[in-house]
Amino acid sequence: MEGVSGQQMLIGLLIGIILLIFMILKTKIHAFLALIIAALTVGIVGGMTPADTITAIQTGFGSTLGNIGVIIGFGVMMGQIFEISGAAEKMAKTFLKIFGKKNEELALSLTGFLVSIPIFCDSGFVILSPIAKAISKRTKKSIVGLGVALASGLVITHTLIPPTPGPLGVAGTFGVDVGQFILLGIVIALPLAIAVMVYAKYIGKKIYQLPSENGEDWERPAYQEPVYDLKNSESDKNLPSAFVSFLPIILPIILILFNTVLKAMGLTDGIYSILIFLGTPIVAVAIGLVVAIYTLALHTDKKTVISEMEKGIKSAGIIVFVTGGGGALGEVLRASGVGTYIAEGIAATAIPVIVLPFIIATLIRFVQGSGTVAMITSAGITAPIVAAAGGNMLLGAFAACMGSFFFSYFNDSFYWVVNRTIGIEDTKEQIRVWSLPTTIIWAMGFVELLILNIFM
Repeated sequence: MEGVSGQQMLIGLLIGIILLIFMILKTKIHAFLALIIAALTVGIVGGMTPADTITAIQTGFGSTLGNIGVIIGFGVMMGQIFEISGAAEKMAKTFLKIFGKKNEELALSLTGFLVSIPIFCDSGFVILSPIAKAISKRTKKSIVGLGVALASGLVITHTLIPPTPGPLGVAGTFGVDVGQFILLGIVIALPLAIAVMVYAKYIGKKIYQLPSENGEDWERPAYQEPVYDLKNSESDKNLPSAFVSFLPIILPIILILFNTVLKAMGLTDGIYSILIFLGTPIVAVAIGLVVAIYTLALHTDKKTVISEMEKGIKSAGIIVFVTGGGGALGEVLRASGVGTYIAEGIAATAIPVIVLPFIIATLIRFVQGSGTVAMITSAGITAPIVAAAGGNMLLGAFAACMGSFFFSYFNDSFYWVVNRTIGIEDTKEQIRVWSLPTTIIWAMGFVELLILNIFM
């Protein structure tokens, strides 16, 4: 912004973050209101006009919910149908049989790892979280550990492996071969997933939380060892088949995959345009919801089905608003120019060239929350620098992606989606549940980057 100094932008950022943390930790102000107040503070103190600050808040709130708000609504409605039909229990039991006892975190991490290659991690977590909840209820394993395993599997491939838009954009900016990027991305991602899976097992014991019997609330009983009863009980005879249970989840994923692949191949005419439309995430999840209604809820009366879906919408309200609040704060931080100011300052230093994209992506991620924005912005700033210095462009691209993992917190929509979906409301616990795992991924990614730089 013309006439506004970088120092003023930094002061606005610092005051806004301190105020946000204070309101959430020490006052009765709700997280949603705290996010909006912090966004106003960052914008106005940082030099934006009041009108521009309000516009940025409205834009950020609307664009964030425009991307995932409808999907969250459809997802929680589908989750309620999974609950009342027994499909979630059937899916849980199927996973337990396939992966064996004590490997639930592996099952969920692998599921998220595969699912998030074609779709956004926010959407994937909403769609798949009923499985984690059902496994928790069945085995008495903490939903926290299961949720962390699922979310980490999703976010790792979402950040490192095309055709997700972020890494795809980075690969294009650095001019690297997408095929090589995908293959090396898988090699890099697997150790990260294993590391966070270990943490998921640990935190699941430290924060022991289970779904209540009615499935609507959460409870904190004394810790107990997992229960593995895979024998068919009398009630299991009334459960839907595995195929019918998984269909409402698998079908949207397949449709979204078609959408991604066809657009990447440039096949957008004729029948392909129809498949692309059906694979739009909102349309695909809506189709999955309709399939769930007319297969899983086939023998349930209309009143009960609608009542359960409305119950799901009510539970989604807080997730939607807090997620939108995080998007509003992120947009103000972007519009204020503070992220670009910090990035350009780092670029002017003598830091080794291959580390530069990592550091800039880290700072931008911390400032404005969006991992996708962080990696693409870092790529745009550093790709010419890495090329001019003769650095490895493939590693430079991965450095930009890895830096964007850093410390997910209040201004990251996925932070709120994960924590609120698994019932974590205390801020200190939220940081342990999701901020620390993303930082573990970030730190391990940096070590991998340094090792690869030695050999490449």
